[in-house]
Amino acid sequence: MRIYVGRLPYSTTDQELADVFAQFGEVVSATIIFDRETGRSKGFGFVEMSDNQAAQNAINELNNSTIGGRTIVVNEAHDRRESGGGYGRDRRGGGGYRGSRY
Repeated sequence: MRIYVGRLPYSTTDQELADVFAQFGEVVSATIIFDRETGRSKGFGFVEMSDNQAAQNAINELNNSTIGGRTIVVNEAHDRRESGGGYGRDRRGGGGYRGSRY
């Protein structure tokens, strides 16, 4: 199961995130998301756990807990396409491709 973790301290590393979730079961991956332009953490990341029950236990126990003085948000990650955002949309809400009129 893939887990979203938000409101993380900007100094959190992939390994620190993995260590927090490892107490609940096997962590397949833990990734902090960084801004491409600045290289700074965006304050959220994703954890993938091999066992769904262990992942659910981690979500239940860690949501609204504190890491580095910040209260984190932990829930099941949803595929971007399911959330209705992102793909093929510009800031005005229009479609993706705009061909030349001429």
